[in-house]
Amino acid sequence: MGRHLEVGERVVRAEVLHGGITADMRRLTIGTRDGGTRYLVLRTFVNVEYAEDWLDREAGALALLAGTGVPAPGLVAVDPTAAHCEYPSLLMTHLAGRTVLDDVGVEARVPLLARQLVAIHALRPAERPREYVALTTADTVVTPKGADAAAWAAAIDVIRRPAPPYEGRFLHRDFQPGNVLFDVPPSGPADARITGVVDWAATSWGPADLDVAHCSTNLALLHGPAWGLRFAEAYEEAGGVLAAAASERLYWQVRDGLACSEEVRLVAQPWRAAGRTELTTRAVEERLDAYVTALLDALG
Repeated sequence: MGRHLEVGERVVRAEVLHGGITADMRRLTIGTRDGGTRYLVLRTFVNVEYAEDWLDREAGALALLAGTGVPAPGLVAVDPTAAHCEYPSLLMTHLAGRTVLDDVGVEARVPLLARQLVAIHALRPAERPREYVALTTADTVVTPKGADAAAWAAAIDVIRRPAPPYEGRFLHRDFQPGNVLFDVPPSGPADARITGVVDWAATSWGPADLDVAHCSTNLALLHGPAWGLRFAEAYEEAGGVLAAAASERLYWQVRDGLACSEEVRLVAQPWRAAGRTELTTRAVEERLDAYVTALLDALG
């Protein structure tokens, strides 16, 4: 750690940051030689099978994002094989702001999220990241207890089809409210602004619809199915371009919704830890069922 600090600096405090699923996060308070402080963030993967790959990808993404205008952390150092750290780790700059998962103010945040995602998709890196990987198959979907069996069977049939053709874009691949930082001033949520986008370990190349679908699913589970449906509209209003055919859009939306079916418990736990205690696993399953059904109904 010391080799990556300025002369005369030292770590004076380490604070655990909550909300992550796959990695441990700590905010490090650095004492500077003039008596001030600054902050860094240490991201550590403990007993994670693909830690080296994820850290290599995130380090590459952060290096690429520097100077683009996308508010991402700056890369300080990375140790993907734990050659110098106890576990595979990445050290980065600290961004101001916090995640906001409350229902209050969601109508103001959705357009901000949409505009930020459009800006990410507009990036044209000299070297493309790897092609996206699908997160589920028709055979691994877990239909929630008490769900609309006919709707879920129809949804599973949707993703049995070949993926539609698409124009590739630079994808975050886990763009959702838990990975976006906001500054919410005393004047209220209507004046909130985005200060950062974090967790770039899954950066990929693929259809814009895939990132939009992922954020849509998360909004549906956090705030209700209507907000999941609203996000795609907000993305287009912000200048984003989605698949032309409704059936193609449905494919990506359904694919992401069904992928979430396999990890509802994992998704819901950090939300409850952040204060959304009403979002039990069962409550999130019910919202997921309502959202998948709403997607199919919207197609007509």
